[in-house]
Amino acid sequence: MTEKVLSILIFLPLVGLIPLLVLPKSKSGIYKYINLAVCLLQIVLATFVFCIYSKPGLVTDPIYGLFKLTERLNWITIDLGNVGRLSINYFIGLDGLNVTMVLLSAIVMLIAAISSWSVEKHLKGYYALLLILNTSVLGCFLSLDLFLFFLFFEFMLLPMYFLIGIWGGPRREYASIKFFLYTLAGSLLILAVIIGLYFSVADPVETSVRLGLAENIEAVTVNDVSNVQGMLQSKQIPKRAVVHSFNIPDMTNPKNFIPGSVFHVFTKINFMGLPIRMAAFLALLLGFLIKLPAVPFHTWLPDAHVEAPTPVSVILAGILLKIGGYGLIRTVLPVFPEGLVYFGWLISFLAVLSIVYAAMNALGMKDLKKMIAYSSVSHMGFVLLGIASGTPEGINGAIFQMFSHGILSSGLFLAAGVLYDRTHDRGIENYRGLASKMPVYTIAVTILFFASLGLPVFSGFIGELFSLLGAFHSSTTNGLVPYWMSITAVLGILIGATYFLWTLQRMFFGKFWISKNITYNNKFNDLDSREMIMLVPLIVITLVLGVFPGILLEPVSDSVEVLIGQIFSSGLDHLKTMQNFRSL
Repeated sequence: MTEKVLSILIFLPLVGLIPLLVLPKSKSGIYKYINLAVCLLQIVLATFVFCIYSKPGLVTDPIYGLFKLTERLNWITIDLGNVGRLSINYFIGLDGLNVTMVLLSAIVMLIAAISSWSVEKHLKGYYALLLILNTSVLGCFLSLDLFLFFLFFEFMLLPMYFLIGIWGGPRREYASIKFFLYTLAGSLLILAVIIGLYFSVADPVETSVRLGLAENIEAVTVNDVSNVQGMLQSKQIPKRAVVHSFNIPDMTNPKNFIPGSVFHVFTKINFMGLPIRMAAFLALLLGFLIKLPAVPFHTWLPDAHVEAPTPVSVILAGILLKIGGYGLIRTVLPVFPEGLVYFGWLISFLAVLSIVYAAMNALGMKDLKKMIAYSSVSHMGFVLLGIASGTPEGINGAIFQMFSHGILSSGLFLAAGVLYDRTHDRGIENYRGLASKMPVYTIAVTILFFASLGLPVFSGFIGELFSLLGAFHSSTTNGLVPYWMSITAVLGILIGATYFLWTLQRMFFGKFWISKNITYNNKFNDLDSREMIMLVPLIVITLVLGVFPGILLEPVSDSVEVLIGQIFSSGLDHLKTMQNFRSL
């Protein structure tokens, strides 16, 4: 089971899709149970994977380093004659950079499945799209072939577009089209770089087999790979014998770049006045910043959240935004490390801008869901700040913050959905004194608010703390984050506390009052059992991680150390090499 567990995780929802499509409309009550069963199985598998990865002594991949679980199969192979050979692999794997994201995806999809029980129209289409989205998300986090990653990345657009456009609010068409176009624009930038990388990178494993050094890819040794890399750099391998690669681990090693190719470190190609590698870094950066999203590429997010139904908002905030941060960590930093060294100040500036600007916008919002959406942009700014720091504390903090924010934002959007289900109104100014009518709900919202504003003993505090530690460490060492940016980022926490506490004070305390424009049955029922099942586990998780952050930090730390080494060994070397060949 261990050998194929990653594939089972990815494609289990598609297996669940078969009975869902076969069952007639008269059995529509079963659809939600199929989706729930799939999500329950996934969370069992994801927990199993997390536990075996965290267990010391598990053998790592001898060629690709810290990947403790990998699956690799030849998928598409085309002989291109004198150009070489095209090879696209079904290559998936697990290391410290994605193990927490897999667990987060399983948790959030389960919560969204339970939340979806309130959906009443077009149930077959709704749950089918949820299952397809589930596969796309996990495929994206686990893919180690960049072409495969891009397929899953793009495939997420379709189910999200329809989930917002069909089951959303009054302006759902506008919000879904805006989401689709923004994300598609970022995807096209990423695709352009992927094509250039394909022509620039050789797969040393498959090239070893093609040269006759090994019978098959399972027989390839570390020495074979080293020999091929040496022959490649000394131009001893004929072009037609080179197997071009989309594999992300191959792209992170400069020895696998083909001399004379577009993205080789010695290239003299310019694009719009920039060295081509720097331009590629900026293109990838922009593509993933749109997904994160970072200011000023964030405007699609509040509209999408406001119009999306509650389960879709939970998935969007809890998982999909994390793909932007994960893409930066998995592909952008290790493949073009000199980009972070040279443009670190720009990334940190966008991070601080996102933290402060989005927090100020959240402070002025009158719609509860829109306030939470802007708070998401602000909190994801801490993820970007940790990445920009290029320090172990910062990148560990960024990964921890992604997990923490996934849990907390899911809880916040569920809480907004609970109120909307009762009154069909999200206006902050339309409520007073809800604590007297919904005391358990008030306690849950209070905990989520305090956890989100970064109160100690909650996971939000740990994520923001490590990101800020990384920023200040960067200010004193590598200089990627200037001091004034690190200090300004702290203001985001203060503003965050302001909008959360102000919202809490206005909506929940004082004498009960509700706007006359709201029609309800004079009963504000407190949380029911289904809502408790959704919210209580999220609150427990944020408390446990706030007290025992090592549960997430320890499995991640080794992979982060390797990433830091790639950035500041290869990155600085590449930058010096480029400076010797051209003027930046």
